[in-house]
Amino acid sequence: MRNIAKLFTLTCLVISSLVVNGCSSGGAVVEGNQVAATVNGRNIMLAEVERSINQQAGGDTSKFNQLQMAQARLQVLDTLIQREVMFQRAEREKVLPTEQQIDGAIAAQKQNSGMTSEDFDKRLKEQNLSMEVLREEARKELAIAALQDKYSGKIDISDREVQEYYTSNPEQFKSEPGVNLSMIVVDPQDNSSTGIRDDAKNDADAKLKIDNIYQQLQGKADFATVARARSEDVNSVARGGDIGFANQDTLKSNNFPADVISKLFGPMQIGDYTQPVFFNARWYIFKLADRRLTTENLTLDSPGVRQKIAQALTNQRKQILNAALLETAMNEARVVNNLASNMLQNPGNLGLRPAGAGATSSSPAQAQQPAASPAATSPAATSSPVTINPSK
Repeated sequence: MRNIAKLFTLTCLVISSLVVNGCSSGGAVVEGNQVAATVNGRNIMLAEVERSINQQAGGDTSKFNQLQMAQARLQVLDTLIQREVMFQRAEREKVLPTEQQIDGAIAAQKQNSGMTSEDFDKRLKEQNLSMEVLREEARKELAIAALQDKYSGKIDISDREVQEYYTSNPEQFKSEPGVNLSMIVVDPQDNSSTGIRDDAKNDADAKLKIDNIYQQLQGKADFATVARARSEDVNSVARGGDIGFANQDTLKSNNFPADVISKLFGPMQIGDYTQPVFFNARWYIFKLADRRLTTENLTLDSPGVRQKIAQALTNQRKQILNAALLETAMNEARVVNNLASNMLQNPGNLGLRPAGAGATSSSPAQAQQPAASPAATSPAATSSPVTINPSK
């Protein structure tokens, strides 16, 4: 099924470098206290633009020349304007979140960071970021989500639409052979910067750790619990090591050893786990959560098929309604884009004060290259709420 993401959903992106008062990059210096734009008289500061760019660029914007940074600023500012327009609409329609809901969003950030509350607060101070900023970002994202849900909540998918979708997309309703896996990973590289607390930092430590984990599992320890506590794969830890369904071709393309694939599709029983295996420069233990050995054609009465179709159709309509809501809100708003106006008035330096000595300006060769900015290119791109980076 196609999953259509909502505009402006609350995401958890990692900030490697925060810029609150300004930064220098791409041959120009920007002032963080400048007003980049106004929405119905409410300011969006240039510091917010710079912070988002640094967040999306992983804290390293030095690789972008002046032209690329100018394009990134325009794109990020456009997203911030859209978010502010939607937030103000949510204010007018009185769908703002409660303080308890904001507390829940902050708690989710803490949990996803893998840090204790004490470490989270400490890192907040180290990055010169206040809890008030975090709460305001969460307030806006939750309000926009509630505004969208207000309109999409009226969507009703009929049985006829479900039937037509099923008939028109037969290729989507074949259950192919494959396995559903969970894994525990130990990486000899230093991964402490990602927030992993029980981290092996060399080959010897990694081998010792994976053997110890294997002994835990043999002692009847719960696989998901051990994965959450000790695995070094940040993408699957929160799901208890679950990495989803894969066929043999997918496993081969990810360099799974042939003997492991053979066991997963052969003698292993559902619920069994492999011995530690080393490939892709990491140690793994895989649990066979489920297996399907034959291709099956699913019918509308197969478990979950009707529900999945209805959800896919709902998501498609939500996407259209969200776009219509944004378009309507933008048409009703009074927006002044100071950053764009300054660029038009000062094409020589794109509206920015020239950088001091030692800064790098864009060369003619660079100017001929297309701007590969770190910003989102879609007009309806999701803005990045402030999150805490578990590493400096």
